[in-house]
Amino acid sequence: MLTLGIESTCDETGCAIVRNGSEILANVISSQIDLHNEFGGVVPELACRRHIDVMLPVIDEAVKQAQITLTDIDLIAVAHGPGLIGALLIGLHAAKGLALTLQKPLVGVNHVEAHLYAAIMSLQEPIEFPAIGVVLSGGHTALVTMHSPDRFSLISQTVDDAIGEAFDKAAKILGLPYPGGPQIEMLAETGKSTHVFKPGTVKGRPLDFSFSGLKTAVLYAARGQNGNEESRVLTDIEKANIAASFQHIAFSDVIKKTLQAASQGGSIHVVFGGGVTNNQKLREMFGQLAPQLKLHWPNVGLSLDNAAMIAGLGHHCYLREKQDACLHLEAVTRLPFSNTTRGPQ
Repeated sequence: MLTLGIESTCDETGCAIVRNGSEILANVISSQIDLHNEFGGVVPELACRRHIDVMLPVIDEAVKQAQITLTDIDLIAVAHGPGLIGALLIGLHAAKGLALTLQKPLVGVNHVEAHLYAAIMSLQEPIEFPAIGVVLSGGHTALVTMHSPDRFSLISQTVDDAIGEAFDKAAKILGLPYPGGPQIEMLAETGKSTHVFKPGTVKGRPLDFSFSGLKTAVLYAARGQNGNEESRVLTDIEKANIAASFQHIAFSDVIKKTLQAASQGGSIHVVFGGGVTNNQKLREMFGQLAPQLKLHWPNVGLSLDNAAMIAGLGHHCYLREKQDACLHLEAVTRLPFSNTTRGPQ
């Protein structure tokens, strides 16, 4: 089965062709970092305009790279949430237009679930389920139980900032360019964890995340106890120490809660998804602190937003549902995991 996947949830326009849910024939991504860099974050209206401009060229390029024709496609998969509503609608309408024109079935895919699928779609041997899924991205932070490649139960999530968002905001406080995650990682390599930052806690929900307080701690460390000394000049080493301290505490919190979730769920397989998983310090710390777990990280090119993960998971969703969603599929800014039952903490 050849699946054409479309991704447009935020600021990447993607189209991919995937065979049988795992073999990637093409994975084309048009990034918008250049567009949003001067604003220090994504501007939704500008993102939508860029999606409109590049959507059809990206689809054409994916078909060309896969060395197929559109008539060879068996299934259309599209990320219909969560994400920016305007951006989602552009991808959804493109997918519906293709499905109706080609008379092919259409399936909607949860963008966050697809991030987790990205880490296992190219594995030579299947992993054992249930597994623990760890979503670490710019818009989402969550722990889930993966019952299968396409069935998930929420364990915990962030109650405020996502971890990637916290990295971007911390970087902005330190005067670093967007996107902030890679900048913090690079700066932290030359620093030491000299600041005693504390991870956020949520009363009654010990596995939930909160990064807002950690972000505020960075603000105070950089601009004084009132956080308003904007004229304060930090040395390069001071910035590096703040970055290292922030990164260390944020990742220590993620690792601690992942270990707790794995212990409670009796799982040894941990699957990671989202752009923050590109961070090499995170991978190093997990390897050191959780040697008993089998860690599955997404391949290069599959951790950030992309359409290959949409096509891959869409393949499994369609085989499970066996129905065409073309006429009633809608874009949604918030979308729960496939199984919304929340596990105990």
